[in-house]
Amino acid sequence: MPTVSQSPFFAYLSRLRWIRRWGLMRNAIEENVATHSWEVATLAHALALIRNRYFEGEVDANAVATAGLYHDAAEVITGDLPTPVKYHSSVMRKAFADIEDKAQEELLALLPGPLREALAPHLQESLWPEEVRVLVKAADRLSAYLKCEAEIRAGNQEFVQAAREIRRRLDEDPLPEIRFFMEHFAPAYGQSLDNLLL
Repeated sequence: MPTVSQSPFFAYLSRLRWIRRWGLMRNAIEENVATHSWEVATLAHALALIRNRYFEGEVDANAVATAGLYHDAAEVITGDLPTPVKYHSSVMRKAFADIEDKAQEELLALLPGPLREALAPHLQESLWPEEVRVLVKAADRLSAYLKCEAEIRAGNQEFVQAAREIRRRLDEDPLPEIRFFMEHFAPAYGQSLDNLLL
């Protein structure tokens, strides 16, 4: 076995739990990047399975889930930039994309070579196949919508406009997997634990 020096990579990633999301909005339910990443991975995996089982897809659901898990890893360096800031203009979008790319490279540089090669295709969005990118982005949007709806159910009206806008974008999304999820799975998110167990 080759000699491997110590690496802070995974310890660094574990700090995603301390990075709060939705920083410009009052939250009734706190969300951090680690929790969000797990949810996106789960939703992305579900969308891939739905594609494969119901819509004749052949996407690697495990690769989609893994990309979802690492999709915001760079935020351990950049922090969570609020969406309205990130997408304010094409200049801002480009600048932040460049920052994310550099942060991903910086993170990967913390790994020994063999692990760097193994993780790069999952952590670097620029290396994702298009079908993986589309499903992870859809899962990210779906996660944001579910968060907004949870806030509204908790009595927080601050998320009404965001929920409306994200729902509009989900409804306009051509992916049949999104419509399938919204019809068959999303409604249960509004139920109490007692009702879920019935």
